[in-house]
Amino acid sequence: MDHLVYIAASGANDAMLAQAVNANNLANASTTGFRADLLSASSAYMSGEQLESRAYASANNLGIDFKQGTVNATGRDLDVAINGDGWLTVVGADGTEALSRRGDLRITSVGQLID
Repeated sequence: MDHLVYIAASGANDAMLAQAVNANNLANASTTGFRADLLSASSAYMSGEQLESRAYASANNLGIDFKQGTVNATGRDLDVAINGDGWLTVVGADGTEALSRRGDLRITSVGQLID
């Protein structure tokens, strides 16, 4: 089978990944403390006889945008904001430690501080 099919498939796969990243960013844009996912694409050339002119897409550098967002005053005593670098250490639902920038804290009926 011609390698051109694989080249086209790699481009389609990367376009699908980019669409998923963009959809996630749009869906979470109004979530408190959300950091956008980043994706970059590059081209890589095929090696071999008579393949020098063919390039395929390669998505890489999936990361997170750590730019400071806006800090909004809410008037709630338990709301906190992190200005600059930093994270809150929280315990996830499964009991594992996690990092969060979400600062809309509340106290449960059993006296636990949760976000």
